[in-house]
Amino acid sequence: MPQHTALQLSILSIIVPLISIAVSIATSSWFSITENALSDLGHATRSPVASIFNFGLSLGGLLVSIVSTLYFHRIHRVLSMGGFFVGYTLILVAVFDEVYKGLHFAVSVAFFVSIAFMLSIYAYLYRSLLAVLALIVGLSSWIIHVVYRIPRGAAIPELISIAVVIPFYLDLARKVSRLQSS
Repeated sequence: MPQHTALQLSILSIIVPLISIAVSIATSSWFSITENALSDLGHATRSPVASIFNFGLSLGGLLVSIVSTLYFHRIHRVLSMGGFFVGYTLILVAVFDEVYKGLHFAVSVAFFVSIAFMLSIYAYLYRSLLAVLALIVGLSSWIIHVVYRIPRGAAIPELISIAVVIPFYLDLARKVSRLQSS
């Protein structure tokens, strides 16, 4: 396989869902980042951009699962399994959109818990205080949202949780790419 396939696929697995989120937000004048959850964009019967949003999430989840399954096991088996679960739960968020109410909530929680789990694994395996700090930032954004309802919608804590894990996910792909080249 080409030397940097893991890194290229991991970048693509981030870009695809982020672009679908950005396009969905940009074309939805009704959407408010402080009043809505990102999943409101994927509501099959209420959102005209649901197909863009849900397709991007599902493709991104598939790519995360592929990267994790094919590459992360070279570093550590638990990273491979955890990454696969992150990707799979992202697919489930797209498949079971807000039309499914409680089921959508459950798979969304599973997705964000899986992100926290991956960050925890990374912090433990690499003794990374930066990863611990990122985890604290992500969890704090959720605590502020849930306890104080700030902001009213979940989009901001969702985006923060995603943003704080990206550097560590890419670092894992970079580590695998280094192994491929040696």
